[in-house]
Amino acid sequence: MDRRLFLKAAATVSGAGIVGVNDRAEALEHEMMHLLEAPERPPLAKSEDEEPLSVMPAKPTLLDFFEHRFAPASHVLQSATRAMKHGMSEEIILACLLHDLSVMNLVRADHGWWGAQMLAPYVPEKVSWAIRYHQALRFFPDPSVGYEYPEMYVRMFGADHEPEPYIKAAAEYARNHKWYMEARSITMHDDYSFERGVEVSIDPFVDIIGRHFKQPKEGLGYDNSPTAHMWRTMINPRRRL
Repeated sequence: MDRRLFLKAAATVSGAGIVGVNDRAEALEHEMMHLLEAPERPPLAKSEDEEPLSVMPAKPTLLDFFEHRFAPASHVLQSATRAMKHGMSEEIILACLLHDLSVMNLVRADHGWWGAQMLAPYVPEKVSWAIRYHQALRFFPDPSVGYEYPEMYVRMFGADHEPEPYIKAAAEYARNHKWYMEARSITMHDDYSFERGVEVSIDPFVDIIGRHFKQPKEGLGYDNSPTAHMWRTMINPRRRL
């Protein structure tokens, strides 16, 4: 993890007056991703002097979103690259690649739940489940698999933090689930994937996406799925009506 990036993000979050531990963690991760990628990704909230967003294809694919809306996507690409290097399954690699898409381009709070909902119609159930519960599990160490409480959380919140009750309940539920390690594996390849100057690419993951992501023929956002509206929002986030 880039120490200077963390300290700058932590200073911004500390000055924002955010109270809840989970809300502060969400804000910290959002700010770190912003600092990591802001020089290359245009802001979604348009002001008069901003360049227009690039035009999406008529039937956009997941790869189109990575090119036109998520780029440079350094954090999730670093996360997926770490998972691939560590020999994780293709489903876990895909989960690492997709785990923060909602916080990048849709919402910040409860990004695990939002991301899982957005992706559920298109990925294996195990993948969306892992994405949902990684948000809660990141607060709880598991020495048996080598996951320690993240250093950046210790510095930001202290070692004796108390997550909200719903986060505790979600983590406890996940700990006793058959897919626990899928969600835990995201946390193990997530919180330290904030390195500046690391060259990453979507290319190593194209075949994995092809095998495990159900691309609708109408294009994401236009397939009438229960979450198509979320993808349409990312296609044109500056629409006034």
